[in-house]
Amino acid sequence: MTRLRERRNPVGEPQTSPNPKRWYAMATVSLAVSIIIMDATVVNVILPVLIQDLSLNVSEAEWANSIYALVFAALLITVGRMGDLFGRRRFLLIGITIFVLASLIAASAPSGAVLLLGRLLQGVGGAMILPSTLSTVNAMFTGRERGIAFAIWGSTIGGMAAVGPLVGGWLATYVSWHWAFLINLPIGILIVVGTILWVPETRDPHAERGVDVAGIALSVVGLSALVFGLIEGQRYGWWNVDTAPSIGGWTWPYALSPVPFAFAIGILSMVAFVVVELSRARAGRPVLLDLGLLRIRSLRYGSIAALIVSLGEFGMLFALPLYVQSVLGFTALNTGLLILALAIGTFLISGGTAQLAGRMGGRSIVRIGLLLEVTAVAGLALSISATANAWVLAAWLFLYGVGVGLATAQLTNVIMVDVPVAQSGQASGLQSTVRQLGAALGVAVLGTVLVTTLANAASSNLEGIAGLSPQAQEQTVSVVKGSAGAAIPGLSSMPGLSQEVQTAAEDAMVTAARVTTFGAAFALLVGLVATVGLPATPPARREDDDADDVAPELQPVGD
Repeated sequence: MTRLRERRNPVGEPQTSPNPKRWYAMATVSLAVSIIIMDATVVNVILPVLIQDLSLNVSEAEWANSIYALVFAALLITVGRMGDLFGRRRFLLIGITIFVLASLIAASAPSGAVLLLGRLLQGVGGAMILPSTLSTVNAMFTGRERGIAFAIWGSTIGGMAAVGPLVGGWLATYVSWHWAFLINLPIGILIVVGTILWVPETRDPHAERGVDVAGIALSVVGLSALVFGLIEGQRYGWWNVDTAPSIGGWTWPYALSPVPFAFAIGILSMVAFVVVELSRARAGRPVLLDLGLLRIRSLRYGSIAALIVSLGEFGMLFALPLYVQSVLGFTALNTGLLILALAIGTFLISGGTAQLAGRMGGRSIVRIGLLLEVTAVAGLALSISATANAWVLAAWLFLYGVGVGLATAQLTNVIMVDVPVAQSGQASGLQSTVRQLGAALGVAVLGTVLVTTLANAASSNLEGIAGLSPQAQEQTVSVVKGSAGAAIPGLSSMPGLSQEVQTAAEDAMVTAARVTTFGAAFALLVGLVATVGLPATPPARREDDDADDVAPELQPVGD
């Protein structure tokens, strides 16, 4: 007599027949990830153009990058959980629609305020897309295929972070910066069609229905306030007011800066969030985030590593385009071509990452990748000068890209390896949140380091120029700092300023870029140290790999 044997995954849940169109779905998911990651970095390379065309001040320039990552970080946990409850494909489609409409707003922006509105709404759409894609991948694939799919997902993040500047640079040079956002329209249409045709609808069947309103409010307020303080500390003052914030006719009335208030609100909100979530879990009520997930060692330490690594990666990508355009005279297109070396390194290594992990274990691959990243970024910092060779910079970026292809791709797999499929939405939302929070922190912290160092170095360098009046010196420092270095190439043409003044400002930018890049290298080193807490992921055994190739469906087994 023949009986049926039902294969189960490691968490004991029945596995159904694999989706026959799963790799088409994977391509669609990867394209969706591509545009939201590309738009996280596309502004980097066109930022000098935006500063000039829209008259952005330094705070608006930072927010053009950071508001996207801030909204991402603030909403990912919430929308990740909503996707679990109401359908991940549904949230993916809604997110793509919002993202495309927001891109149209950003593309047509006549001012910094409208640009920031578009970027904010892009963050809303992106926050709906990212956890939906990761949870869908986790639900569609099993065994060795899941490792390959995670590697593709992670490599897409690392590679597209570098492709974004190239696309933006090419469009800004040959068409217009507006098309750096308009390009999302045709891509978005392709994603919608692919999602409808191939991406399955998945939900968390074990999730308790109900909305954790308190958890949502506290997480959004807490994360938003923390990143606001980091971004605006440079402008408004870390303790006492340097520049009073104003909205319409209202001006901040206190001598104490709003930044300490923001930090206090952020910390208190996150503490309250933890208390509320633990209390609701004990009472058996639905929670936004199951904090019990943090008992999973791989998720806990992997998320810490992911946050710090994102801080270093995005902080470096914020500083590098400003340096090469303001000092080396690169166009936006040439800047994108330089950073393309990073993407080439990522994509070349990503094809073999899953096989290497199968032989050496995911944790080892993550550590090797992070070690390469630290080495490359430190080498990049040492190579920064007023006469730096573009090929040398490209070589370091290529090595960095190889490290990204190893570390970023496998870090996702290592983080999610022990997470039950039923909780994948919450886990993916959590790990995506810490990545985006790290990106926002990277731009905020290292952006502050860049601008502060630039202003101090420029002031010091200008003091040695004979005949330069204190008023001209102060004006030059203000212009250089306010533009984050973007105005340096035009300094010598300003009334009363000479080529010597421009050279002094360029030297200041070299100093600032070097210090900032070393800071990124240090952040990556801390991320490498954080992997000490990751559990060992032993190399896959051949017989296990073969078993994973078998379709996980009901199979006839003879007595």
